[in-house]
Amino acid sequence: MKANNSQFGTDSLGKLLIQQAVPASIGILVLSIYGIVDTIFVGRYVGSLGIGAITVVLPITFLISSIGMSIGVGGASIISRAFGEKDVQKAHDTFGNQIGMTLTLALLIVGIGLMYQDAILMVFGGKGDILAPAQAYFQIILYGVPFLAWAMMSNNVIRAEGYPKMAMYTLIVPAISNIILDPIFIVGFDMGIEGAAWATTISYIASAVYTVWFFLFGKSSMKISLSRIRPNFAIAKEIFILGGVTLARQGTVSLLSIVLNNVLFSYGGEMGLSVYGVINRVMLFANFPVLGITQGFVPIVGYNYGARLNERVRQTIQLALTYSTLIALAIFFIILTFTGSLVSVFTADEELISLSIPAMRKAFLATPLLAFSLIGSAYFQAIGKPMPALLLALSKQGIFLIPLVLVMPMFFGLEGIWYAFPLADTGAAAISYFYLKKGEGAI
Repeated sequence: MKANNSQFGTDSLGKLLIQQAVPASIGILVLSIYGIVDTIFVGRYVGSLGIGAITVVLPITFLISSIGMSIGVGGASIISRAFGEKDVQKAHDTFGNQIGMTLTLALLIVGIGLMYQDAILMVFGGKGDILAPAQAYFQIILYGVPFLAWAMMSNNVIRAEGYPKMAMYTLIVPAISNIILDPIFIVGFDMGIEGAAWATTISYIASAVYTVWFFLFGKSSMKISLSRIRPNFAIAKEIFILGGVTLARQGTVSLLSIVLNNVLFSYGGEMGLSVYGVINRVMLFANFPVLGITQGFVPIVGYNYGARLNERVRQTIQLALTYSTLIALAIFFIILTFTGSLVSVFTADEELISLSIPAMRKAFLATPLLAFSLIGSAYFQAIGKPMPALLLALSKQGIFLIPLVLVMPMFFGLEGIWYAFPLADTGAAAISYFYLKKGEGAI
């Protein structure tokens, strides 16, 4: 069966970008809604310590699952360019290597997580009264992470094949499952934080089962085959190098979480962590359109780059930046206008609400600049240039945010942490603009 991506080199770029970005955005939106619903149930039926526990565990689970995501992104870049070059064999061999790499590495790291879970939780800020609920949550979630890693790898492959709606379903299936299961386990069975963990774990399994079905019985040309899982060193190396950008980014995000959670605990205690838990959930929701456009434009850029259609590559980047920036501006004004209402969705705790409102407004000040840093890194990843992709991927968290989070509270206390976010966004956007404009001439 042929892939569905030949139109990337011929159809209207505006039409293609919408076709790819809208399903990706919807998928991320629904996934973000799941995160919000999950936090609402935990906040209202477990309490602020439950929100703090999820805040501690979330970056750990996503660090492990980012193995699948990084293998998916790296392999999808190769697959998109291979289809553009009409090298179907390489595309299929790449998928086979992705399967073997994802399963092997995910299971290995889960084993390490089980052996050293208490030490890992404490490093990520699981201290004081938050440690016990974080342990309960982490012990259950860890079993679902290999399934999440598989689903994240598959999502990128499906999008590279030219099936954005099917890729969207890999995000919608776990989100809907979790939204249904949260009230059943947390409220109906009165399982508390363990109920939230089981709801999330089962939803990860559901997503993985869906993608396996699509590869075995759906429209995908990337059939699961033991003969293709045999390692190909050259392909595995390229997957690792390109996907390493995503893994490094997520690793830096997790390092940021270690720094941030510990600094927040030092300056704001358990309540400081809970405030960030609310802000982080809104960030996931607020960023979904820009992330969707970023994911949507990657296979288009990769295909046209592989086909040597350079003008279409440049136009795709310009369209993506324009659409993303306009949407980010709209989100920025919505958050500033309805901050109190957004915070109140998550908790009825008056102290948590009063602390979260001003913190959120500060943290989102540079939202309109988000498009440049995300799209810049994704562009270089899509065309197979790992070094600029890595620099841009690490610029926000590694170059700016971690140092700012460490230094600014010394002078401004807890408020310094919230101001670190817009300063980091501004710095990352400036570096990305320089690379796209001066270095690559892509805009």
